Amino acid sequence: MVNTLGRRAFLLCGGGAAAFGAAVPIPARATDGKEMRVLREPARDIPVAGSADVVVCGGGPAGVAAAVAAARTGANTRLIEVNGCLGGIWTAGLLSWILDAENKQGILHEIVSELRCMGALPEYEKLAYDPEAMKLLLERMCVEAGVSVHLHTRVVGAVRNEHDALALAVTESKSGRRAFAGKVFVDATGDGDLAALAACGFDVGREGDGETQPLSMIALLTGLRRDEVGAFVCNLPESESHGKAKKRLFDEMVQAGREPSYAHPTLFCLREGLYALMANHEYGIPATDADAITRATLRARAEVHGLVESLRGLGGAWRDVRVVVTAEHIGVREGRRIHGRYTVTTRDLEAGARHNDAVCRVSFGVDVHSTNPAKTKAIMKQKVHSKPYDIPFRALIARDVDGLLLAGRCISGDFLAHSSYRVTGNAVPMGEAAGAAAALAAAQGRQPHELAWPAVRKALFDGFEPPANAGPGNPARKHPLRR
Repeated sequence: MVNTLGRRAFLLCGGGAAAFGAAVPIPARATDGKEMRVLREPARDIPVAGSADVVVCGGGPAGVAAAVAAARTGANTRLIEVNGCLGGIWTAGLLSWILDAENKQGILHEIVSELRCMGALPEYEKLAYDPEAMKLLLERMCVEAGVSVHLHTRVVGAVRNEHDALALAVTESKSGRRAFAGKVFVDATGDGDLAALAACGFDVGREGDGETQPLSMIALLTGLRRDEVGAFVCNLPESESHGKAKKRLFDEMVQAGREPSYAHPTLFCLREGLYALMANHEYGIPATDADAITRATLRARAEVHGLVESLRGLGGAWRDVRVVVTAEHIGVREGRRIHGRYTVTTRDLEAGARHNDAVCRVSFGVDVHSTNPAKTKAIMKQKVHSKPYDIPFRALIARDVDGLLLAGRCISGDFLAHSSYRVTGNAVPMGEAAGAAAALAAAQGRQPHELAWPAVRKALFDGFEPPANAGPGNPARKHPLRR
């Protein structure tokens, strides 16, 4: 539930942590002999642990880009992330490849260049990467930009001020319940958690039936030799094509006695001896239901291990295959789509829409993983011909609360459009644009929707020259993982 602060209370909170003493929880007492169905917590003061010009919630591809972009302008920036590392689906989710990154500049180009310098990109495939190297890179970029990073911290509440602008993000962590004040906020949580807590409107799933795309558990494998499994690996030339590699891998799994829940299992080579596998679908799981996601995670991890064990039982090329690690966080394709000041629609895709306030151009097509396994366990065919189209800045501005920008897959769009723009090659430039705009709005004391696009564009494209010692591929920099 969103809270609204009165002027006096808001000014008190704006003073930072000193406004309140440390919050001391008071244990609740159950009534003897009666089953508790509702727990009413005692009122308590929540310390405002700090303030910033820009507060970014969610440290995935979009959130890191937003925080780095904002901080490089000189904006005091905080980044709040629930996992124990930055990168979100890239790292905690072990995604291991970047889709729709071609012809993207800015921070995404810098990330790809740096990964190459670190030896974390295979020479034959620029978009598959080592997720451990990605963790190190993103954390270093944030530290060098001066971002204040808060890991192991979940956003659980939002507070508006008397002008109906977002004023505080409330969090939970080992440090207890704390709030962070900001002039401008960016929701890069993927599922639009901050925006929903601030009472923004949103949509979920396909229009009409509400069905959502499935979740997937990714794993890293070892014990494979390229000369023996190359035909099964999507990003190796031996496979001939992605489609042929996936069909061969599916047939191999069936031969081993286990049909995967995803009809197009995918194997990528990340470096010699290290491979990423995506062969799992968890259908009908709401992204905001923790119990359902827990059950899906347990099923998915068991399935992945079972598939690999069965392959190993075939012997031959699979004789030594082992799971190194499964994702800490199961991959979620869609959650809330927050209402913005522009909604990206299927018509935009079909028309190849162009916008004067474009933050990136999407080249990835419609990609709906089956919402109903009774119909198919593969990609669902759609009667939509997508052309490259623009994401406008207006789709990144929350409609129902001031002071809030959106970045990544929670921006404003319809079901089919979301299936196209949701990939991480688009999340990064969205985040970069949101971060630049947030910094500019904070500096000028304006709301994001009051900014003139030429000023945002100038900040985005002219204002982010990396420091002399932080340029992509700078040979003077020392990389711990560089070969």
